[in-house]
Amino acid sequence: MSSLTHIEKLVLEKAFQMGGGYVLHFSDRTFAELFDQHKIDISSPEYEDLGSSKAKRLRRFWELEPDQLVGAVLSDMLNSYEIHCDISGRELDLGGKLLKKVHDIIGRLNGQAAAPHSSTTENEFLAREFAIPNLQKMPIDAQVISIINARLEEARVALGTGAHLSVIFLCGSVLEAVLRGAAQRDPANFNQASAAPKAANKSPKRFPEWSLAQLIDVACEVGVLQPDIKKFSHGLRDFRNYIHPHEQMISGFTPDQHTAELCFKVLKAALASVAGERG
Repeated sequence: MSSLTHIEKLVLEKAFQMGGGYVLHFSDRTFAELFDQHKIDISSPEYEDLGSSKAKRLRRFWELEPDQLVGAVLSDMLNSYEIHCDISGRELDLGGKLLKKVHDIIGRLNGQAAAPHSSTTENEFLAREFAIPNLQKMPIDAQVISIINARLEEARVALGTGAHLSVIFLCGSVLEAVLRGAAQRDPANFNQASAAPKAANKSPKRFPEWSLAQLIDVACEVGVLQPDIKKFSHGLRDFRNYIHPHEQMISGFTPDQHTAELCFKVLKAALASVAGERG
């Protein structure tokens, strides 16, 4: 079990907005996907002793799992929320003192000295411009290149006409296609990665069965995506899940021009990284 103190739990309860059973911006789907990245099935009965809401399952997770795993999950949750706020244009509704306390708690769980959090890397990333690389350099089947080109052009048109959700869905589909292509071109490295999803018999799942979240994590682990692009790609993935109307209803957020532009920028950065053209 983790060594979280009563006071630390109160801090996390407030920071992660766990009143009413919720946890930050997470839907049931994205909550499960985040834990799945850490090989945890958060919907299994052992985590539902206190109830089945996201907040109750998270509290049970704190009780059952060791410090390092709890710290890693909390860190990913906070990163996901910060990126979600960046891409959606929302203000990060955590005061500076509260945010520092959360980072200090996560650092302690991970055995690290407390250090002030900095968003410099995120700000630098968002301020940069990226060019779409030559698709001939991408790990895409030749027959698919014309489809990818058409989707990129459609995303540009949608961006100019205010079709914000269309931009996000198109960007998500292109990112998934390119990362799956990268996996199919280098199956040994992708399948041997620690984040590679496993079937019931412990063998790697077939690439068509991998989620976009898993493709992003493994692509970063094997060096196809850089860590900052991994973080923002998960933000794009979160918004891509709005293809399910229920997901958007739960979030209470409607993507706007700012969201669409940033998602398109994330895609361009990811394509540049995959092509080896990220400066």
